[in-house]
Amino acid sequence: MKDSLGSGRDAVQSEGTVPLVVDEARVRAALPSLDVRGALTHMFAALGRGEAVQPPQTLTLFPQQAGDFITYLGVLAEEGVFGAKLSPYIASAGAPVITAWTALMSIHNGQPLMWCDAALLTTERTAGTTALAVDYLGAPGSRRLAVIGAGAVARAHLRHVAPLREWDNIRIYSPRLAGDIDTQAAIRAMDPRVSIAGSTAECVHDADVVMLCTSSGTPVLPLGDLTKPALITSISTNVARAHEIDPASLPGLDVYCDYRRTTPQSAGEMIIASEQHGWSSDAILGDLAELANGACRTPSYERHALFRSVGLGLEDVALAYALYVHLRAGA
Repeated sequence: MKDSLGSGRDAVQSEGTVPLVVDEARVRAALPSLDVRGALTHMFAALGRGEAVQPPQTLTLFPQQAGDFITYLGVLAEEGVFGAKLSPYIASAGAPVITAWTALMSIHNGQPLMWCDAALLTTERTAGTTALAVDYLGAPGSRRLAVIGAGAVARAHLRHVAPLREWDNIRIYSPRLAGDIDTQAAIRAMDPRVSIAGSTAECVHDADVVMLCTSSGTPVLPLGDLTKPALITSISTNVARAHEIDPASLPGLDVYCDYRRTTPQSAGEMIIASEQHGWSSDAILGDLAELANGACRTPSYERHALFRSVGLGLEDVALAYALYVHLRAGA
């Protein structure tokens, strides 16, 4: 990673004013060459050392309830870049339109470097961030992995997390899989340890790690279905105050997040738990910036642990920068 970052910094300092414009097809072609985990590990370590800046994300509403857009910002000082991902949610007569594009700019001269479709990068950075959390927080002897969800994000999570432990079995559950033989077969083909569960309770029985990978705005995992202390990971969706577990459960969990300075203001269950259930963000035991620098303790597993990510602008900037370095190297 060091060599690629170094060459990238040289490219940033010498780059002209015409930015690369990268569409989804070009991003897809580049993805296998990107070191997602390396880029995210480097970024979170820099954030913990004060060498990166992560402002809170902002939600801007469109007039007449026509939708909204979220702005994800970040600054990477060592790489010499800053950027923003814009992710709109556009109301329509049918399904809402949701897109994402990232702008990458140079700290050195303020010029644009790249404007890229960020949909696929968002999926990868979401799964890659969860994978870092599982590696840092999951018990070393974890053997049973459960995944709730079966879409593109869930499958990316499986790709990133499958190599991290010697899993004996991997169970996946989604109500959408019922009767969908082709999708079931495609998921089983990803890893020989995969089996399709018939219910949430069956999926998480005796699980050491449970990854919630849905677009639900309401809880999808009754904690009573868990038969022993486990690591639960949860992600975000565009639904206002989205949460995949019951906010009332937070006071009874060991809570971690991607970045403690910003996540509690965006994560739905944290907002609701603070307002209604006496929980405080002061109870967060650590974040990925601290974990990457060995600055917080890991779970004791006397009770369940929760890792909550909301998606950081720095994750988007870090992967956009990795993409930029890769494309410049191949130019």
